Parts: sequence; structure tokens; C-alpha cells
Amino acid sequence: MTTRSISQINKKIEDGEANIYTAEEFKKLIRNDDTPSFDEVDVVTCGTCGVMSGTAAILNFIVSDPGVFIRANEVYLNGVPAYAGPCPNEWLGSVDVILHGTAHSIHDESYGGGFLLKEILEGNPIDVRVESAEGKTIESTITKDDITRAQIIGARMAFKNYTAFTNPGSEEVRSIFAAIPLEGNLNGLTFSGCGDLNPLQNDIPHNAIKEGKRVLLNGAVGYILGDGTRSSAEKPNLMLSADLTEMDPYYLGGFKTSQGGEVYDTVAIPIPVLTEEIYNNLLITDDMIDLPVADIRGRHLPLDSTDYGKMWTGHDLRPRYNSDKCSSCDSCTVESVCPTNAFTNRRINLAYCFGCGMCSHYCRNDAFDMNTGSVNLHINDEDVTVPIILRQSDRLRANKLSLKLKQMIEKREFKL
Repeated sequence: MTTRSISQINKKIEDGEANIYTAEEFKKLIRNDDTPSFDEVDVVTCGTCGVMSGTAAILNFIVSDPGVFIRANEVYLNGVPAYAGPCPNEWLGSVDVILHGTAHSIHDESYGGGFLLKEILEGNPIDVRVESAEGKTIESTITKDDITRAQIIGARMAFKNYTAFTNPGSEEVRSIFAAIPLEGNLNGLTFSGCGDLNPLQNDIPHNAIKEGKRVLLNGAVGYILGDGTRSSAEKPNLMLSADLTEMDPYYLGGFKTSQGGEVYDTVAIPIPVLTEEIYNNLLITDDMIDLPVADIRGRHLPLDSTDYGKMWTGHDLRPRYNSDKCSSCDSCTVESVCPTNAFTNRRINLAYCFGCGMCSHYCRNDAFDMNTGSVNLHINDEDVTVPIILRQSDRLRANKLSLKLKQMIEKREFKL
């Protein structure tokens, strides 16, 4: 079997002779029957973006002068609870905290750790409240510049695959897999996963993606710590880490669900084509990747199956907004259902837009045009067509970070 080494690929990169593709570019060539041969590809940069509940941040910042309080018992950032410690920082005026991306504000369940982390990266002022061990309340305001250390640790990220959900019952169901309670009678399907762009989908088993390898996590250079929690051979995921302060807020943020705020992240990983086995694994395309469809009331209740080609092929990644059709409703449905708060005051913020598709399905005046597709399923001995109403993954962000990684490798800013 033909093989090459990392040092050989790095030498080609140094000499400007390496053939580097993003996953999107590589899959397009496959679909066009113009697939590069093993000898014609050195690196493929793969990416994924989606809700990743295992996200946590370890932060240290100063909240008062030394000697004001003994240690923190409870800490709230914009009302979002963060766990004080593990270091007590006795009498120092600073706190160490662990913030969960899924933590919900005590004031607003839809606002949580994901939205807070984005605000920190954007440089917005953050209200801090500390309840100390001796019963004092200390209040202050911090920004990103006041944080002395901040590290993201993702316990479960970059899932290879997931499950799509629909609701065959008659009653709506609240779930983290639905932006609003999911209507019954098979009125909609929600799914996650970037399909053939996903790094783990392109490296089965882990021939190239291994512990200690460098990645891009939300735009910052980070590392693979190992397999993530609940990782298995059938459904692998990764534990990743990178410096929060070096991340780009575009790639990280909050995502509202009917069970409260969640957090999304974006990951890009280079796959060096060292062997023909690694190369052959890269030839997978969306239509070859199975996607089970389950009852929203139970992840382990399969109803049917489909594939990622049905989820993504030929469908729009972003909506087109026609302000002329917007009637300035007294209560805007889109503002209430948009998971990332991308639509406010009759304007769409494309930097916040996730391409989830909710706006096109719930605007009362059809001001949003977006083809998210539908899927034909066989459920309860009947053939049904179910519209895809919510994506909890974003291929546009995944593609952008994959392209950034490719460019960094070409510029020798990211060495394999």
C-alpha cells in the first residue's frame, strides 16, 4: 500500500507544492466525477458546526480589591450561574469559575452560557454578582479584557452523526432538539449533523484524528484531548480544548430551544492523506450517510431512516428576506422563534443567522424565502412527507472554518 509521512506533507507545504482541499471542494469534485487521485491530494480540511451541549469554560477574573471577601460561594454572569472554584482564591478578590454552555440565566431561561460566551468575545460589558462565603454580595462589571485566563473544554464535540426527530403524537413536545415545542402529527422534522463535511465522518476509524492533534475550535488553534464522553465506535465524538479569548465570536454562540438556551460551536480538523485507506474514507458523500429518524419523545425509538443527502443537497444555507412583505406585526413570530436572535426590529443579522430555517416556516407573511427541503418517510405503515423545519447544524460556518484552516496551512500558520 502506498503511504506518505506527515514530514513529507509538511515539506510539500513549505515548498508551496501541497494539494490542499476543503471538504466542500473535495466532495464537489467527487459529485462532478472529477475526483483527485491519492497522489493528487495531501490534506483535506473538514469541518462541522452545531449545538454542542458539552461545552464548558474555565474563567479567572478579578471582581474586587484584595481583602474585600474571603471566597466566592456563588457567581452569576449576566444572571447565568457559574460554579465557583476549584481554587478558592481566599481574600484575593479574584474568582475561578466553571461556566456551562447549557447553564440558563436565573432571569431568562432562553438566555444561557452560549449567548454569554458570545457576548464576552464581542467585548460587551458583563454584569457580575458574587455571593461570598461570609454572606456578602459583590457586584461589578467586566469585559473580555478583564479576564486573565479563559479556556474552553468541550467534553463532547464534533459528533460524527446524530438522529433526526419528528413528533408522530398529537400533543406538542418540548425538547432540546426543537427551537419551540415540536408540533405533533408529523408536522415537522428537526436534525443535526453536517454530513460529509464532518471530520469524524471522513476518518473512520480514527486513522488521522488522534489525541494531541491540532484543530481549529471556533477559530482558535486548539487540541484534541481524546475521545469525548459517550463516544463509541458507532457514534464517536471528541474532547477538545482551546483558548476562549482567541476565538472568533462568529463561530460560537447561543441557540434557543424549547428547553432553554443551548450553545453551538464550530470545529475544523485537517486530515492528512497518509495512506490509501485514509484517502478512501474521504470519498464518502451525503447520500451514503444514514440518518435515523426517531420519535422526539424518545431518542431510542426509531421510526424510519433517511440520509444526509435528503437533508442538504440542493437546499439553501441562508434565507432571503423581503422587507416589503414584513407587516410589522404587533408580535413578530420570527423574533420569538429565531434560535440565535438574528432577526430584530425588522432586520436580519446575517452574522448571527444560523440558517436553521425557522423563519421561513413561521413568518405569517412569508417574508422569508428559504428551501430547507422535506423528507419522505414510511411511518406506522403509511408513506408521509415531512418538512424539514429546523437544522441544529450550520454547513456555512463549517465551510468557512474549513476554508480558514486550509488558508492557514497554506500560509504556514498551522503546521500539521
